[in-house]
Amino acid sequence: MLSLVKVWLAALVTLAALAAPVGEAAADTPVSVTDFRGRTLTFPRPVSRIVCLIESALSGLYMLGAGERVVGIPASVYQEPVFSYYARLDARIAARTLPAPGSWDFFSTERVLALKPEVVIVWAHQTEAIAALESRGIPVFGVFLATVGDVAREIRELGRLTGTEARAEELLSWTREELARVSRRLEGLPAAARPRVYFMWAQSPLETSGGTSTVHDLIELAGGRNVLAHLPQEHLRVKQEQLLVANPEVIVMWHNPRLDPADLLALPAWQGLAAVKAGRVYELPPVFVCDLWTLKYVHAVKLLAAWLHPARFADLNLAAEENRMLRALYQGRLGEP
Repeated sequence: MLSLVKVWLAALVTLAALAAPVGEAAADTPVSVTDFRGRTLTFPRPVSRIVCLIESALSGLYMLGAGERVVGIPASVYQEPVFSYYARLDARIAARTLPAPGSWDFFSTERVLALKPEVVIVWAHQTEAIAALESRGIPVFGVFLATVGDVAREIRELGRLTGTEARAEELLSWTREELARVSRRLEGLPAAARPRVYFMWAQSPLETSGGTSTVHDLIELAGGRNVLAHLPQEHLRVKQEQLLVANPEVIVMWHNPRLDPADLLALPAWQGLAAVKAGRVYELPPVFVCDLWTLKYVHAVKLLAAWLHPARFADLNLAAEENRMLRALYQGRLGEP
């Protein structure tokens, strides 16, 4: 039987094979994409004016080399810790001249319309905002990312949208190869040697992700077991009693400006947890370098794998891996030579 890691690799291979491009779309070739609502959008040619109000999708557009098509961005891009990265990718952002008509949770319809977009990219659950745009004749590409397979699908669809299908395939191929590198190091790992992992979001120590989530996929790919895999929610709040019963061996924190691992290790209510007793509490770096809703989730996989299985990854230079990833995904525009 294939290991869970190989199952995820096989899924990514299948996603790429379903729409393997033969080259970039010609400038006057009609393009069709299907968003995460199941809506098909058709354009007479690859789009050249995009308002993207999701930072992770924006990151994907720059990976595809389509950043110059963007005419509106989330306001959060002008804040650290992401601003310094985007400023290196786009001179308009560095000069703070690229319009920001809103952010992922709220935007001004009128300000978006003023930018004359050919398409607007927002979260699929923003139904009222989407309806307002569509009633004005503006096509909307709705996004919902629940798994790493969804991340691959988004890159593929954005590649079609912008006529950069070949680059999308390059990115997916790089992702498969990097996951395969991790998988080879985990070869032969018995199920009993996969540590039980609890993932903690920044909103609260008791906010986490269940079995249908990019977090769950991250843990599985890194050779661990999500202690709350039996819960189906992508994002949920658990009770203290549930966490104590789950008794994780490792705790992984999303980057948190208010708490660090030392704070969790000192929580009186958590002293009985196996992870706390062993001092195995770790925090991911700031969002840009390991965003779980972009192909940069691969770096989070490597970090987590090294924390879960230090002997198998002792020789892996994680700083060098981060630099190599940034250079590969952003075509040498980020990272050090």
